[in-house]
Amino acid sequence: MSILVWTWIITGASFALYIYIAYWARAKTTGDFYVAEKSIPAFMNGMATGADWMSAASFISMAGLISFLGRDGSYYLMGWTGGYVLLAMLFGPYLRKYGKFTIPQFIGDRYYSNFARTIALICAIFVSFTYVAGQMRGVGVVFSRFMDVGINTGVIIGMALVFFYATLGGMKGITFTQVAQYVVLITAYMVPAIFISLQFTGTVIPQLGYGSPITAEGAVLLGDPSTQGKYLLDVLDGLNKDLGLAAYTSGQRPMIDVFFITMSLMIGTAGLPHILIRFFTVPKIRDARASAGWALIFIAILYTTAPAVAVFARTNFVKSINNVKYEAAPSWFKNWEKTKLVGWKDKNGDGIMQIRKGKWDDPKSENEVKIDQDIMVLANPEIAKLPNWTVGLVGAGGLAAALSTAAGLLLVISAAVSHDLMKAMIKPDMSEKEELWWARGGAGVAVIIAGLFGIYPPGFVAQVVAFAFGLAAASFFPAILMGIFSKKVNKEGAVSGMLAGIIFTAFYIWWYKWGDPASNNPAGWWMGISPEGIGTVGAALNFVVAYAVSSFTKAPPEHIQDLVGSLRYPGKLVTEPTQH
Repeated sequence: MSILVWTWIITGASFALYIYIAYWARAKTTGDFYVAEKSIPAFMNGMATGADWMSAASFISMAGLISFLGRDGSYYLMGWTGGYVLLAMLFGPYLRKYGKFTIPQFIGDRYYSNFARTIALICAIFVSFTYVAGQMRGVGVVFSRFMDVGINTGVIIGMALVFFYATLGGMKGITFTQVAQYVVLITAYMVPAIFISLQFTGTVIPQLGYGSPITAEGAVLLGDPSTQGKYLLDVLDGLNKDLGLAAYTSGQRPMIDVFFITMSLMIGTAGLPHILIRFFTVPKIRDARASAGWALIFIAILYTTAPAVAVFARTNFVKSINNVKYEAAPSWFKNWEKTKLVGWKDKNGDGIMQIRKGKWDDPKSENEVKIDQDIMVLANPEIAKLPNWTVGLVGAGGLAAALSTAAGLLLVISAAVSHDLMKAMIKPDMSEKEELWWARGGAGVAVIIAGLFGIYPPGFVAQVVAFAFGLAAASFFPAILMGIFSKKVNKEGAVSGMLAGIIFTAFYIWWYKWGDPASNNPAGWWMGISPEGIGTVGAALNFVVAYAVSSFTKAPPEHIQDLVGSLRYPGKLVTEPTQH
């Protein structure tokens, strides 16, 4: 059967499963809608967290980034993995002990201020919409290739599906759906990786395969008998040098920027509201710890495989089209060319595709081949000439990754509107039924806005997500950390810090990406720090401003200080916070 048929079969079956689960687990109360009535077992919550965590950026774009950036791309891997550990250790159990629905609610109560809650609410919506843009873009990329429809049409189809199970099921439906989505996405990621590892090195474990010698069969597949017995990474280093590029295993990015991006991704992870809310969905505090451990295991399976997928895809990609006549280009290139995500310009008129250093649309560059980083994982099975069903499986996995995270983000936006804005501040006396309608309406509007972001994305998937992490790092992380571990920070300090952090970070990103894009290079960045890494500086600014303002203003009330103290010790909370 053709790739299109296989994709429709596998994707259709997975979509039918998601819709059935959403209907079966549909929310009947606000507790169901926001936190699944705190009834999800730790193992399942860990799997759902893994699916929520492994977005389109993880599934589609991370290996693509590593395949192009080489060692420099590792900061995404280190930042996101380390960040989850940070989140699980620093925040998860304490927020679960606090026991409320949302992060803005925690910040509003801890800092005894509806204004602080409002700032946190705005930050949550801002960060979530920035992040969801990458997910909807990923949905469009998958649909455009595997469903033979345009990217915009693919985004609209994804919007319809997410709208159904996010608004119907709420957190309860999303959680059980994400369990199924995790199974789909991890299967889709691992099966091609195992196949290609066997092809190249005869090793069934991809994490070992990309550091192993190439077998005789692998050398035949590469069309170069001289590669037999050589380590795959050494061969890839040689290919990069032949193209006029730095060795794949070398690093070109300034070390200060690598550090700042990694740190921004780490602390941004710990401030992402759609992951933090996961710790509210389990019955007990110990279940929050257990689900964090399970999630780390489920996440590590994909994250430790990503570098291998990057190496396999990069090697196959270069070998399959470099110095090949366009008329003889492999079918995968012609198939993806229809999506306009790959392309070729015959700059020297010889009819041969040549990959070189530089941008393909730069007349001064000898590079003739355009390749979108976001297609490397999706095109990997086709490039490796795997069976058509594996190609369809990868398409279904990419959709599962994008839709699972999009649903979690939309729920955060929905809860921010219905619970933190309408119920807490505008109409406290509204009934549970009214609040549930506001939650579903908020999710519906959020889906439409998210779709527009997918149709008009501000960057490629992983880059957009990196900006979201930077914004979370500069706003949420310091406020939550100080809220749990410091009795001295008051409402004036927290609000001032959040505003300073997110405004500075958002302006820096805007200036170098859109305000003055000509200066978006290491020479133009402040102290060599890129827009992707500036969230670390924003977080530091947040801490400094918060502590400075708190030291010159009135200390938090005694009952708030008691609350902070009781959060970190066994037993019940000393007191319930009140609003002022």
